[in-house]
Amino acid sequence: MKAILMTALGKPEVLQLREAPQPIPTNKKILVKIFAAGVNPIDTKIRQRGTFFPEQMPAILGCDGAGIVEAVGNDVQKFGVGDEVYFCYGGLGASPGNYAEYIIVDERCVALKPKSISFTEAAAAPLVLITAWEALYERGRLEPGDKVLVHAGAGGVGHVAIQLAKLKGAEVATTVSSQEKANFVTQLGADKVIFYKETDFVESVLDWTNGEGADLVFDTVGGDTLEKSFPAVRLYGDIVTILEPKANTVWKVARNRNLRIGLELMLTPLLLGNVESLIHHGEILQECANWIDAGKLKIEVSQTFPLALAAKAHALVETGSVLGKVVLLN
Repeated sequence: MKAILMTALGKPEVLQLREAPQPIPTNKKILVKIFAAGVNPIDTKIRQRGTFFPEQMPAILGCDGAGIVEAVGNDVQKFGVGDEVYFCYGGLGASPGNYAEYIIVDERCVALKPKSISFTEAAAAPLVLITAWEALYERGRLEPGDKVLVHAGAGGVGHVAIQLAKLKGAEVATTVSSQEKANFVTQLGADKVIFYKETDFVESVLDWTNGEGADLVFDTVGGDTLEKSFPAVRLYGDIVTILEPKANTVWKVARNRNLRIGLELMLTPLLLGNVESLIHHGEILQECANWIDAGKLKIEVSQTFPLALAAKAHALVETGSVLGKVVLLN
């Protein structure tokens, strides 16, 4: 089969189209013919810094995929040949990812693809859906009527987080960098749009909440954003980040305000082999598929590339200015 191999660490050019052995499913694994693969920031970071399992090189990156089941292992119960599926699996170095024509996937983290959308849109969805779901509903304990600030609401995780928060009955403020992105997040249901380059987002949130602060702040940006957000959270509120906090983060404001700090890494089940969490991921994707088919949730794909141009897709994602998601097509 054709696959994009990461042949070394470095710039996007280390991603090379090569021939690779076609995998065979065993036990609870299914063989999926990949029609589309999502490109996520984690892919670019792995390419730059190395996989989580550096002894297994070259590697096939790509956590997100969508396609059709072509074969199943002996113990597979949920899926059959011909099923259209989507999932977040592989691509971290321990097992091959989705930048390929085929992949072996554990059926427990797979869900049937939403019927109303294309494979392209489906491939863009899993990692961001699971990340936003866990961050808001589980780490952040979001409740109906809460006020939440989503940083970078036009991005991959952010645009899904806005919609999931609205589905929960929350009010949503979000930060953006342009009028185009402001229009986009407004269409998704954002109640307040903050142009963070022109306005102090803390002051905006405090004004929006009558001086109290948001019940939940969701940091999808990292860097200084986490620490800068502490004053924007109400006393005893929640702040969740999907990035590792900086070593020099000053936690005094968070401590004084008695904030609960949530750390969200949806890749944990893949890294640690936690089967229970893999099953939960499949359940999240199935519930989101129902919402997508009901017209309550949408996935924005900004640009697609053929598989052979994975390097160009990485270069675009690394600009940090993509609206929605980037997808590779077979």
